Amino acid sequence: MELTDALRTTGSVRAFLDEPVPDGVIYAILDDARFAPSGGNRQAWRVIIVKDAQRRQALRDLYLDGWHDYIAHVLAGLIPFSPLASDEDRAAAAAKRSAAIAVSKPDGFPETLDQVPAMLVICADLASLAATDRDLGRYQIAGGASIYPFVWNILLAARSRGLGGVMTTIATRNESGVREVLDIPQDQIVASIVALGHPASRATKLKRRAVEEFTTTDTYDGDRFNPES
Repeated sequence: MELTDALRTTGSVRAFLDEPVPDGVIYAILDDARFAPSGGNRQAWRVIIVKDAQRRQALRDLYLDGWHDYIAHVLAGLIPFSPLASDEDRAAAAAKRSAAIAVSKPDGFPETLDQVPAMLVICADLASLAATDRDLGRYQIAGGASIYPFVWNILLAARSRGLGGVMTTIATRNESGVREVLDIPQDQIVASIVALGHPASRATKLKRRAVEEFTTTDTYDGDRFNPES
């Protein structure tokens, strides 16, 4: 697949055909993905391929618990888990928890996470991350730059092989439980669960903002970037 096509067509896929993904294909995907950039080329990722049914079910339960919290925020009209959330926002989301559980769908992605063809849990070595925003007194994000390009490479490599998937971080809501299920040491954090498989369907056109909507010149409030001006 041509690179531009892959970049423009790799959307999130959460519904899969009942068809396994061979270990050899997973290996080939990771063999391509490992060339992602990372701080100091330290390659701080660790991938756990979860096959055991009981561990999968336990992860599904932890994920679903976090998903209910996510939906509770949505029902309260909030951005889920926003770093800028106030105490009032948190209380409003908590009040919607029961309603979120009530709208759960038995055949939804969170409810059937244990049944995905391939489940990869991506961990990150804290000792290897250059978190340059560590001391700014705000939400930290920079350390993820050494991990999430690798996760995105996994999805691109899967797309090039006719597969689909999704990178999801809901399970980090219950990271301590994930640690226990997968015997993850304390110096490792859970960055994402990636589900892969043969797509049941694929979006024909991804909806994204135009470049002019998110790009300015010289300052944050500068003129809209326009290569023709």
